[in-house]
Amino acid sequence: MHFSSPPISARVAGLFACHFFGYGLFLPFLPVVLDFRGINPAEIGFILGAGTITRIAASPLLANIADRTGQRRLSILIYSLTGAAFIALFAGPAGFVLVAVAVIGYMVFQAPVLPLADAYALDAARNTGTDYARMRLWGSVGFVAANLAGGMLAAEQTSWSILVLIAVAALATGAVAMSMSSQQRGGGQSDTRGDDREAPFRKAWFWPILALLGLFQASHSAFYGFGTIYWKAMDVPDFTIGVLWAVGVVAEIALFTVAGRLGRRFDPPVFLLVSGAAAVIRWGLFPFADNFVTMAALQMLHALTFGAAHLGAVSILAKLVPSKWGGTGQGLLATSIGIQSAVALTICGALYDVDPDLPFYLMAAVSAVGVLATVVLTPLVRRRMAAA
Repeated sequence: MHFSSPPISARVAGLFACHFFGYGLFLPFLPVVLDFRGINPAEIGFILGAGTITRIAASPLLANIADRTGQRRLSILIYSLTGAAFIALFAGPAGFVLVAVAVIGYMVFQAPVLPLADAYALDAARNTGTDYARMRLWGSVGFVAANLAGGMLAAEQTSWSILVLIAVAALATGAVAMSMSSQQRGGGQSDTRGDDREAPFRKAWFWPILALLGLFQASHSAFYGFGTIYWKAMDVPDFTIGVLWAVGVVAEIALFTVAGRLGRRFDPPVFLLVSGAAAVIRWGLFPFADNFVTMAALQMLHALTFGAAHLGAVSILAKLVPSKWGGTGQGLLATSIGIQSAVALTICGALYDVDPDLPFYLMAAVSAVGVLATVVLTPLVRRRMAAA
């Protein structure tokens, strides 16, 4: 009996699901695992801070290596295997140095995986007509599944299972990547010549656009850093907080389901404008939401503040950056988000000590600036997209 292989859309969806399953375990639960292994809070902060800095630097560099070699799928496999190997170091003595090497190494080699996956998915959408957003939504599904699994395993006697699943997710990501077929990049011969002059990275106009694309994601910094703490201070039960986080992700998935049809009616800058306007509302009203209904209503705006911003950003880069350099472009977007988020978190932390409401008002103001900047830059973005 002959079994046909899954379509490319299913395999790309699986790639996102596997990667985000590991990320959905690592992001919320690794500090818990480190605490159980005797790493104190100051040391945890140092490890994660150092890992974040090196990840921000590594993402475009490692993605660029993959672009230059033309081996995105193989690069995802190598980076995923290397990430799993660093997680395996946890099997050794639980000393600070070994743990730091394991965590930072994993963060560095996982950094380019998502940009390369996005670049591949965008090539697949261009070449086969598959819907990028419907493939990408399975990453959100994987993230939610990991949150649920990690919640059940986040006890001292089962914390080792979280590390095992993170490593398995990395291995699965690499395996799925190698199961996928190669994609023609950009459909033109000029995309395969390797001429650096094709890329816009040396052009002055590219960098303010990149900063703008990162700004909308960085406007979530107050929520990611202090949202749960803020709600706990309001005596919101832990279970309810979990539900509120889930509401945002479910809304995001809903947008990704219909984004393909929306993308045929509206161009990417419109997605950014809608995202920025929704962020002004979400963060400006966040301190006034004092019951579950209003909190959940604002959480549903996550579909726009995150989802629309993500879709607009990757679509703009897919048009501005030649497909040959797609991984580098997506890696630079990750770096833009990371740098702006790090700065925003530092400022929000200082503001939170003064008044817990202030970080959210700041994010609303930042989002308003982003809307104005989008209005100013949209003509330039559209000209450059048309020229590309």
